[in-house]
This record gives sequence, C-alpha cells and structure tokens, in this order.
Amino acid sequence: MNEIYKQQQQLALLFSAFVIAICGLIYELLAGTLSSYLLGDSVYQFSLVIGLFMSSMGVGAWYSRFIEQQLPLQFIRLQLLIGLIGGLSAPILFFAFAILDNYSPLLFVLVFIQGALLGIEIPLIIRILTEHFSLKINVSNVFTADYIGALLAALLFPLVLVPQLGLLQTGFVTGLLNVGIAGLAIYVFRTELSTLKTLISSTTILSLLLIIGILVSNGFTSNMENKLYQDEIIYSQDTPFQQRLILTRRQERIRFYINGALQFDSFDEYRYHESLIHPAMGLVRHPQTILILGGGDGLAARELLRYPQVQQIHLVDLDPSVTNLFSHNKLLTPLNKQSLTNPKVKIVNQDAWKYLEHNAPLYDAIFIDLPDPNNTSLSKLYSSAFYSLVKQHLAQDGVLVTQATSPLYSRQAFWCIDKTLQLPAGEQVTPEIWHTLPYHVHVPSFGEWGFVMAARQPLKPSNIQLANLNYQFLTPSMLPQLFEFPADMSSLPVETNHLINHPLLEYYEKGWKDWYQQ
Repeated sequence: MNEIYKQQQQLALLFSAFVIAICGLIYELLAGTLSSYLLGDSVYQFSLVIGLFMSSMGVGAWYSRFIEQQLPLQFIRLQLLIGLIGGLSAPILFFAFAILDNYSPLLFVLVFIQGALLGIEIPLIIRILTEHFSLKINVSNVFTADYIGALLAALLFPLVLVPQLGLLQTGFVTGLLNVGIAGLAIYVFRTELSTLKTLISSTTILSLLLIIGILVSNGFTSNMENKLYQDEIIYSQDTPFQQRLILTRRQERIRFYINGALQFDSFDEYRYHESLIHPAMGLVRHPQTILILGGGDGLAARELLRYPQVQQIHLVDLDPSVTNLFSHNKLLTPLNKQSLTNPKVKIVNQDAWKYLEHNAPLYDAIFIDLPDPNNTSLSKLYSSAFYSLVKQHLAQDGVLVTQATSPLYSRQAFWCIDKTLQLPAGEQVTPEIWHTLPYHVHVPSFGEWGFVMAARQPLKPSNIQLANLNYQFLTPSMLPQLFEFPADMSSLPVETNHLINHPLLEYYEKGWKDWYQQ
C-alpha cells in the first residue's frame, strides 16, 4: 500500500509539472498580450515581459534553496498563491490602466512576482521526488513534462483560449488550474499534512472566487473598456490573430478600434476613403481589376464599386473576424453599402505578403490600406522588399497608393514611405524607374493624414480626372491643394525602410512621441 501511495505522489507531481508549465506560459502571454492591447508595440511589450518573467524565475529558483521544511505543504501554498495572483492579474492590470496615469510599474511588479513564484515550483517538485528516483531521472522527467506543457500552452493560448474565453476568463481559468493542482497535492499528501482542514477550506474559497471571476468577467471587461473609450461599447471581440476589436456608438456615430487604435469614425471616414481611392482612380485609364491589401471594413471597396468599369476587386485582409463583422453586422453594412457581399468583391483572408508570393494576377490599381507601421510586423509591410513584391503585380500603366501615416505628426515616417516606394522593383538588369506622388488630407478624427501614389510613369496632379461621382469631400477645384505641403510637412532627408533595419518604425515612434508624450 505504501508503494502505491508513493507512485501516486510521483505521478501527481509529474502531472503537476506539466500543468504548471501550461499555467506559467499562459500568465506570461497574458501579461504581454494585455500590455500590447493597451500600450501598443507588441514586440517591445512581449520582449520586456518575457525578459522580466524569465529573470524573475531565476530569482525564484535561487530562493527555493531556503525552503527546507514541509516541502509538500509549501508546494500547496505556492499553488494557491500563484492561482490567486495569476488569476487576478489580468483584471488588476486592466483596472490599473483605466485609473492610473503610469501603469507600467504595476505591470513590472506583477510579472516579477509571478515569475519568482513560478521559479520556485520546479526545484520544489524535483526535491520532493528525490524520495523516488535519482537526481538524473528526476530532472529528466520533470523538464520533459515542463517543456511539453509549455508547447501545449503556446498552442492553446492563441487558438482556443483568447478567441473563446477572452483575456480575463483565460486568466481565471488558468488560476483554477493552479488551484486544482493544489487540490491534487492535498489529496496525495493528505497523510503528511498537519493543516489539512485549513488547506481544503482555502482551496475551496479560492476556487469559488475564481469561478465568480469567470462569471462576472464579461461585465467587468465592459465596465473597464467603457472607461477607456469615449462612447458606449456596442461590440467587442478577441480574435485568433491577437486582435481586440471594439465598436463604439454615440447616437448615430460609430467608431471602430483594433487593439485600442482608432480605425475610422463614421462621421468623417469618407474624407479618408475618398482621398485614398479617387485620385489614383483618376489616373488609371481602364480600371477593371483592383487589389486592396487590408481594408477589411469594406469602406475602400465601397468607393471602388462606384465605378461601373470595375469588374473584380480582390480584398486581402488577414483576420476573417474583421471581414465577417463588416460583412454581416447590421450597423456596419449600411456604412460600407454591403460592399463585402457584392459579387464583384472576392475576400481572401490571408497574410498580404503570402498572397502576393503565391498569386500571379496583374492589377490595374492596388490600394494598400493597412494599419500604421507601429510594430515590426507591420513595418515589414512598408519595406522595400514588400513594395517590390507589390509592384510586380501592378499592370504596366497601373497605379498603386498606400496610406502613409501623418506627414505632420510623424513627418519622417511619411517621407520614409515615399522614398521607399521610389526604389526599383526586383533585380532587373535595367532597373525600372518608379515615380511617386505624395499628398495629404485633413481627417478630423486623425488630424492631417498622408498618402503616397506610385507608378512607372510620372504622376502629375493636373492629369487626375475625377469621375463624375457624388463626392462628399473631393471637388476638382480643391484637388490641387492635396498635393501642396506646407513647410512643417515638407520633404526632408530620410533613410529607406528595409527588412534588415526598419528605420520607419523608429521614425514613426519618435514622431508620435514628440507630439503626444512630452
């Protein structure tokens, strides 16, 4: 019987190492993802969180040497503490961001505490298992379970947990896993524990607290997000692509946000989308086949569908959650005039780079309507390599145009995009000469905003022939003003944006920081 009891302990501890690894990585991903949602710059946030988390685990592993008495009891207490702090970390950080001017110190403290506590766990498990196996076998078994658990967590977090549960419920459920491990340890070490009733009571109370958290998390999230946004939140969703989609409404006014960044305001989006589409269309002789990279809201497609000669529009947007939302939501389809369900529009939910690599069509016009280059993943879609790929899909007399952030708030970034678009496409013996035509427009929701056209032939504003459409903003008489830049937005020396160095990202961050964070 005693041998069976020890085998139960051994299996329970190895299983615990497996579950602990899942929980640890999920807490790490939660902190990084939440900070990316709230603060932006996902590469910086994840690098900071992972670095602090790993180093604090080292601190915890070092501290574990001072735990000498009643190791099973200390392990159980540790699981309960991790379940409490880890399970509540997401709502604590969310709440802190909504009420504190500087939320980062609290993030650092929570990440450090969680990492340190998790760093104690594996050494404790190995020491408890020394009763059964040699050190060599213990280390091998425990770390095997730990690494397999980490792999499972890495798959579950983006594919299942965040899309199905959201960040807060994911935190509470993960906390319950830690509490469950505490309960398992209480059972298998029951004959060795002197405070059995107290531990059972603590485990029960904490389980109830986390279950209540799961039940009320949706309401809590709504209340906190209402503090962050100006208007009533009418829709929110976490997508498998690590995006938080938010729709807000004030009377008839609708705003759309991705990860906290405004994508459009229904009151003035027509200024942006008319400026993105129609000047370029005024230079294309026979616009029949069009490509949109991004533009999952269908607003650019809406403008293109006003041209009867357009036969087909390929819209490539990574996240199907966005295109599905704007294809079927009854508040949004009148805004884009059901453009995404129009038979002329073919939606492709794929990475823009991969689409261009694996598809061969030539397009009469290409419109790049992607988010600002505020992280490395997006900056690569403003690089010379990406533009070279785009140009290879443009017809000989075609025109491409990209949104190019603000020439006022991020002046260097704007002109970096312009300069990068001028580079030849591919590696021809005789490189093509590419001509650009930068322009700007005032969109009240965004401020002064910029675009850049590019083509193989010289682009002149005087050659633009606006179609006879009922525009809300554009007129032939005001069109030349879009191409005139005042002194504080005029061209200046910048580097081109390459995959290897990404100067655009530095320009972008510096520009917005200089305007809004001093």
